[in-house]
Amino acid sequence: QRVNGGVVPWSPEAGKVLGTKAQIQFSAGSLSLNDVPATNVLIEGSIDNDRVTLTNLGADIARGTLTGNAQRNADGSWQVENLRMADIRLQSEKSLTDFFAPLLSVPSLQIGRLEVIDARLQGPDWAVTDLDLSLRNMTFSKDDWQTQEGKLSMNASEFIYGSLHLFDPIINAEFSPQGVALRQFTSRWEGGMVRTSGNWLRNGKTLILDDAAIAGLEYTLPKNWQQLWMETTPGWLNSLQLKRFSASRNLIIDIDPDFPWQLTALDGYGANLTLVTDHKWGVWSGSANLNAAAATFNRVDVRRPSLALTANSSTVNISELSAFTEKGILEATASVSQTPQRQTHISLNGRGVPVNILQQWGWPELPLTGDGNIQLTASGDIQANIPLKPTVSGQLHAVNAAKQQVTQTMNAGVVSSGEVTSTEPVQ
Repeated sequence: QRVNGGVVPWSPEAGKVLGTKAQIQFSAGSLSLNDVPATNVLIEGSIDNDRVTLTNLGADIARGTLTGNAQRNADGSWQVENLRMADIRLQSEKSLTDFFAPLLSVPSLQIGRLEVIDARLQGPDWAVTDLDLSLRNMTFSKDDWQTQEGKLSMNASEFIYGSLHLFDPIINAEFSPQGVALRQFTSRWEGGMVRTSGNWLRNGKTLILDDAAIAGLEYTLPKNWQQLWMETTPGWLNSLQLKRFSASRNLIIDIDPDFPWQLTALDGYGANLTLVTDHKWGVWSGSANLNAAAATFNRVDVRRPSLALTANSSTVNISELSAFTEKGILEATASVSQTPQRQTHISLNGRGVPVNILQQWGWPELPLTGDGNIQLTASGDIQANIPLKPTVSGQLHAVNAAKQQVTQTMNAGVVSSGEVTSTEPVQ
């Protein structure tokens, strides 16, 4: 509406109403840009055959302002020398993928400098508040990017994407033909703080985090976290390595009704951990130590649980797995193979513990009561989408304070009843 402008010289041709070569200038009280209403629009530039140059572009859009200059080439690609958007307030019915689809539909999009100041954007399952963004020297083409010396700086007060909810995220990164140098990523998340830095290498699609720290989380795992763990990673992430890892004062909860558990005040550290190889999640190499102030495993409370592990290409070795019960202590060692079968062996000893403490963890109730000592050796296969119990074989020996003892054997998940005897010598 209220459009004014001029074309000099105006030499219209068939299929080209503005001609093949001209200077253009238009202003409009209101119009629509990619389905977004705009007012006070000003466009100045030129046409040279199929190349359109916008030397001056300005508009009031989504309660904010847009200014910049750009060029559209004959092949449909765009070169944006400078684009600045300030105080944008935009609500969209599109998903985040569909929202950016028009930018990805062009053959190539070259950005010299993009500045976003104090923007608020919202879609059906995503939102960002108080966004400040600076992007320089980037070219996007065919779901990929190229640059010689690109830079990204971004911060916001809040970011939501599906179930992911970040507060005060900050990202600073540098781009090169070799990959991405992540100089800084920090954010408040799930009541705590996450901080990391590192590099993503284009060759090998490898993400190497030099340092990752997680503190003060109060995090409930997704109901399908085990399924997510078994899924392959995206194409850009073939390998994930953590050079250093630390955790402090975290609360982790799994509400699985079949086996709920919780770790309170979880601390830990790790070194040279490989968590993704060939697009598969796991602990493929490195070492880690974890400990918590308290924990609950399927309604069994323990104190000071701790774990120490090392991993290589063939095996994950758990050299320490311990926890205190009300009066006693549980100690175990274990190993898990890195084959798809995930053959697992565990050796556990309990001293001064309830003799039926393993009942809540899968071993049938023993014909004994009270506290005592237990020894368990067991093996099984932890495979995806295959029940564990039919693969388990092992032996459990228990002695209670009354000197009663029993030994039971499990084969293919079925326990053979053992006879209760006394450890006292026959009189």
